[in-house]
Amino acid sequence: MRAAAQDEDERTRPRGRWRMLPWAIVALWVAVIAIAGPSAGRLGDVQVNRAVDYLPASADSTQVAEIQDTLPGGESTDLVLVYHRDGGLTAADRATAARQTAGVAGAHTLTAPPRAVPSEDGTTLMYPVSTTEPGQDDEARTAFVDDVRERVKGGGGLDVEVGGPGALNVDAQKVYGSLGGPLLYTTVAVVAILLILIYRSPLLWLVPLVVAGVADALSMAVVYGLNRGFEVTVTGQSSAVMTILVFGAGTDYALLLVSRYREELTRVARPHEAMAAALRGCGPAVVASSATVAAGLLCLLAADLTSSRGMGPIAAVGVLCALLAMLTLLPAVLVLLGRRVFWPLVPVYGSEPKRRRSLFAAMGGSAGRRPVAVLVTGGVLLGALSLGAFNLPGDLKQEDSFTSRPDSVAAMTTLADAYPGRSSQPITVLAPTDRAGAALAKARTTEGVASAERGRSGGGWTELSVVAEARPESAGERDTVHALREGLDGSHVGGPGAQQMDLETASSRDLGIVVPLVLLSVLLILIVLLRSLVAPLLLVAAVVAVWGAALGIGGLLFEPVLGLEGTDPGLPLLTFVFLVALGVDYGIFLMHRVREEARRGAEPTEAALTALRTTGGVIASAGLVLAATFAVLTNMPLTSLVEMGFVIAVGVLLDTFFVRTYLVTSASVALQRKMWWPGALSRPPAAPAPREPELVGTP
Repeated sequence: MRAAAQDEDERTRPRGRWRMLPWAIVALWVAVIAIAGPSAGRLGDVQVNRAVDYLPASADSTQVAEIQDTLPGGESTDLVLVYHRDGGLTAADRATAARQTAGVAGAHTLTAPPRAVPSEDGTTLMYPVSTTEPGQDDEARTAFVDDVRERVKGGGGLDVEVGGPGALNVDAQKVYGSLGGPLLYTTVAVVAILLILIYRSPLLWLVPLVVAGVADALSMAVVYGLNRGFEVTVTGQSSAVMTILVFGAGTDYALLLVSRYREELTRVARPHEAMAAALRGCGPAVVASSATVAAGLLCLLAADLTSSRGMGPIAAVGVLCALLAMLTLLPAVLVLLGRRVFWPLVPVYGSEPKRRRSLFAAMGGSAGRRPVAVLVTGGVLLGALSLGAFNLPGDLKQEDSFTSRPDSVAAMTTLADAYPGRSSQPITVLAPTDRAGAALAKARTTEGVASAERGRSGGGWTELSVVAEARPESAGERDTVHALREGLDGSHVGGPGAQQMDLETASSRDLGIVVPLVLLSVLLILIVLLRSLVAPLLLVAAVVAVWGAALGIGGLLFEPVLGLEGTDPGLPLLTFVFLVALGVDYGIFLMHRVREEARRGAEPTEAALTALRTTGGVIASAGLVLAATFAVLTNMPLTSLVEMGFVIAVGVLLDTFFVRTYLVTSASVALQRKMWWPGALSRPPAAPAPREPELVGTP
């Protein structure tokens, strides 16, 4: 008995260099994280989240912000102090407002003394307040807004709110700054629960989760380096998406690798040899799929929007760091832990895996019996769902960009109701100083302008503050901005409303350029990988249909069900890039197996159904994890993240459980060998040469 145990131990113990290699890999990763850790912790310090930081450098409103930095005092922080009582302000209310605003003026250097602007109905007073105090960086702006909010207080029925662009930017910064912890904890919790349910092991789920955390730390350090070395723009949105991708895509790769490793452990005695076989089996498909995802994401470098252009390399870094960790650190840790990591369902060497009735085999069988009918029905359904995109709410306004109501948004709402004929959000015009007088006169006579005043001058530019008659971000204010830009040659027109207009224009331009680029790059990569033209076209068409259907479902639910009153201008582009890249990712896993079965000699129908039966469970698990990680964004306090997370999560689920199962499989069965045209697999195998008859009865 002891001799048999020694033989078993000898048969499974790693030999020579294999014994030290996993330890060396783990040690290398420990060293890398020790070096990268400090940089990862500083990523939040380089985030920018103002609206102007998202815009192209060439945008008119971006030019305004940059020139304002060169004026005396630099960029100003503009607030509006709002005093409101439903039944009408009392004399005591007005005295309180005068005393508190005087306190603000005494504590800070303001560009002008606060002057009350009463509403016609007597319910509201607003005090525009602006400062250019030295050191107006993000921390100083936040400190200024917080101090003002401490000094102006209501009570006894008097409501006091601090609004304006400065307060709105500070509230946005606080929201983005608060995302990191809750986003990470929620993502980890969601992935942990799903892995426990998938693996049914008290230990195994923890391994890929820890490795994903290591990959996340590495990706943050790399992105910090990109920002310092190449000035890649880092926003709260791109950081959040990167974390989601690291845990979502990384867990997907782990599921594929662990599934293949478990399978190999029943055929190979030594864990390190089983892992080597698993890496040979699924490694190429994982590398190819992640490279395709990264290539699709890098197409965002062609975007004009600074935020989208930065999102491309940041998201690609997340995917590649997840790939690197899952193909090096994860295998090393699993080999060191041995078979016991799978307890209580330990794969035994020489055993046969239990054959269970496969849901995907049944689903694939139904698709295989009526492939054309399933294909047509599925296409019609996706097309019908896509029509819901026409019901998407209008462009997202600043006041609707938060899912909760911060003080700045409440102030905007109060001002819009109390001052229907006057904007509370000035339009900023920067005119050449030698033409400032003419520009001011022209601005005052422009249709839609209520008032215009001259401000600071410096560096050859003069600042004009223009107040529109229409409420902020309304059609009337847009018309006024257009009129100012057309009528004031040589001047730049900016401010919050103009920034939103430039954001929408750039988003529309990016959609027309980046979408074809993504489709072309992904299609070319698929043609090279699959050695076919038809199969790549089918996969690309499928993921585009999924994107349209997911966006349509968003249109049906955003406003009526979720209460979201605007659509982020960048939503169509970003969801397209992610859904196409990630959808093709799963398509590669499935079609790679179909091609493998076909090369072994299986008939087209058999190859398609076998691939679905053998990979469907793993792909479904991976899809659930990825959809769940993106769904975490729907719990964030920003409308743009909620919408993005919803559309991508719905799209991944559609792709995983409907398109992959029915439509792609049905198309494979219906097209037969034409699926692989013009590759070698599109031609029927050569018939074996006839055997020569044997001579019988010859002596």
